[in-house]
Amino acid sequence: MKAILAGTLALLLTACSAADDVAAPAAVPVKTYTVKAASLPNVVELPGRVEPVRTAEVRARVTGIVQRLLYEEGTFVRAGQPLFRIDPRELRASYAQTQASLQRARATAANARAVVDRYRPLVAENAISKQEFDAAVAASRQSDAGVAEIRAQLDAASLQLGYTTVRAPIGGRAGRAEVTEGALVSQTEGTLLTRIEQTESVYVTFAQSASELLAIRDQIGSGVIELENPDRIEVRLILADGEEYAVPGYIDFLALTVDESTGTIEIRAEFPNSNGRLLPGEFVKARIYAGLAAGGIAVPQRAVMLGQSGGSVYIVDAKGQAAMRKVELGTMVAGQWIVKSGLKPGDRVIVNNLQKIRPGAPVMATPVPTGRNAAKVGAKQAAGAK
Repeated sequence: MKAILAGTLALLLTACSAADDVAAPAAVPVKTYTVKAASLPNVVELPGRVEPVRTAEVRARVTGIVQRLLYEEGTFVRAGQPLFRIDPRELRASYAQTQASLQRARATAANARAVVDRYRPLVAENAISKQEFDAAVAASRQSDAGVAEIRAQLDAASLQLGYTTVRAPIGGRAGRAEVTEGALVSQTEGTLLTRIEQTESVYVTFAQSASELLAIRDQIGSGVIELENPDRIEVRLILADGEEYAVPGYIDFLALTVDESTGTIEIRAEFPNSNGRLLPGEFVKARIYAGLAAGGIAVPQRAVMLGQSGGSVYIVDAKGQAAMRKVELGTMVAGQWIVKSGLKPGDRVIVNNLQKIRPGAPVMATPVPTGRNAAKVGAKQAAGAK
């Protein structure tokens, strides 16, 4: 009986030992990226809006009825090209009336000068009084002044008549017509007829918090951020579909005042737009490459897990197990996330098999090649920005 019990106990102990061996998880093979501090692009992301470099509002300069639309809406027009024709008949009649008044005034002035010419020898012979001669001279000068006044009125009437053909003040893309043929337009109200926008180059305007801008200035002054050329700061655009605009732009305007209502400072960058890809009014995301920040940290994109609460990564802890770290992310540059906080130099970040591991799981880490580490990526991006 004792032998049977001893054998049974031995079997139970052997079974428990086997169960423990099965329950122990195997180490998951992973690749790790060792975090290093490096000089990385100091990238500031801000929402922006596209604007044309020049906009002209075409307005009525005479009162009348629109006779014809002389351009195709949405097409490019050249400066001086006719866009609208306003009924000129009333102004043409006014011009003819003023022209007749000018002819009459010229005849009157010619007669007055003739009187002066006849009186001049007579006053020398005392045939007429000096007073009569002076009156004739005054009448002649008054007639000449009347001619000049009516000539000016004729010039104004000519201008008004010319304004019945409404021309493009600048070259660019003409928008839709704001009035139809047969509409009454007013000179006093300055009726808007259409708009012309020049979009071969465009502006993108965005607003930066005054406190953040001052912090960047302080970092530049202290040497934390190295800004090689303050007059040529590169900006890249991320379009609404997530695509990066192919051509970079450069900041060309920085306001010197703070908007009291928002506490922001207006910044503007100019971008080439010969292909018309950027449309006025479009909202974009601007990435401003404001120099290089010393001591930055970046990790490969594939190492970061994004969730509703932000980003997180797995690192290998001192026990050789996976541990999760919450990280504050900056901008993605050349396939790497810039990490503002949550990691320190020397941390080993897991970059693969993220779905197979859990916090506390044992891992078998293999370092990945560091030929394209954060320092080299940052230097390459900075060189491209220059």
